[in-house]
Amino acid sequence: MTLLELFIKLLKFKSVTPDDAGTYDFLDSYLDGFECIKLDMEGVKNRLYFKKFGTSDRHLCFAGHVDVVPAGNGWEGDPYEPIIKDDIIIARGTQDMKSGVAAFCHAVKNTKKFDGIISILLTSDEEGDAKYGTIEMLKHLKEINFLPDFAIVAEPTCEEVFGDAIKVGRRGSINGVVVLKGVQGHAAYPNKCINPVELIAPILPQIAGIDLDSGDEYFAPSKLVVTDIRAGMEVTNVTPSELKMMFNVRNSTKTDIHTIESFINEKFKGLDFSLKLSQSAKPFVTNKESLIVKSLQTSIKNITKIDTKLSTAGGTSDARFFGEFGIDTVEFGVINDTIHSVNERTNISQVESLARIFEDLIKRF
Repeated sequence: MTLLELFIKLLKFKSVTPDDAGTYDFLDSYLDGFECIKLDMEGVKNRLYFKKFGTSDRHLCFAGHVDVVPAGNGWEGDPYEPIIKDDIIIARGTQDMKSGVAAFCHAVKNTKKFDGIISILLTSDEEGDAKYGTIEMLKHLKEINFLPDFAIVAEPTCEEVFGDAIKVGRRGSINGVVVLKGVQGHAAYPNKCINPVELIAPILPQIAGIDLDSGDEYFAPSKLVVTDIRAGMEVTNVTPSELKMMFNVRNSTKTDIHTIESFINEKFKGLDFSLKLSQSAKPFVTNKESLIVKSLQTSIKNITKIDTKLSTAGGTSDARFFGEFGIDTVEFGVINDTIHSVNERTNISQVESLARIFEDLIKRF
């Protein structure tokens, strides 16, 4: 099976989270000769395909997800029947991220020589809540003493030109809700009310859009972004009894949930308020001198002739879970410009180059 045939086959599975839609049955056959660890939880299917070469226990893992977001309306054709126009292929999942899955499955399947263990970790729950996916498989691998030493997550990372960006980390994400209490009353008698809108007015300039740290070579400053403020009953003659403010912080490794808690408590000191914080992702960064970073940079240069930059921009991915387990992790894949959109597409030539980069990395690693 050629790489393009593999890619098209994967795209035809209507694998909307958390349904793998038969993808794993196909991969069980495609990766014949590989051992497989299966972990299924709450409707989510996870797989680790692996093979040991030689005597070394050094473990290199390629990781990704087989699930996609719903297609939506307005496609040129059936979003699960790929359309090819010259070098372009259109279907749900072309960029996010069946291109990456096809590339590393093809590269790993055709590996003949390697000093250590090569594995492929896949989940059907990356686009959803991600509660029973990669994180649970990594917990299981830790229990059986089989965690990888290095990981490549083949999410789409490139920006303008294929090969121009490797993700070596990701910001975390912390959500906050402040409820500020007041005393409801008639707008004509403000002296008998405690208006939470007036209470928060002098505080807002001190918190909205404020940088909580100075950032570093990997991360932009952690900024507090106010996303919603609401109070009252949408009438003009009653002051509100409380105000609710929501915010998000995409945090670097310099700011954590305790930093934010202390910051908000100080700004609202003396007022009747409550604060609820939740963390959906923790930040991580892989040292630029790590073997996986250096090797991937070299392979990209060999195939594309491009000096790739190291980035931590963007949202979250399952790479964050590898980071939590202390695994040196990078992300690299095709250009990211149509993910989750109608008529999602990518270049066939990019997928072919991605597979060649992975093959080159395996040979030199």
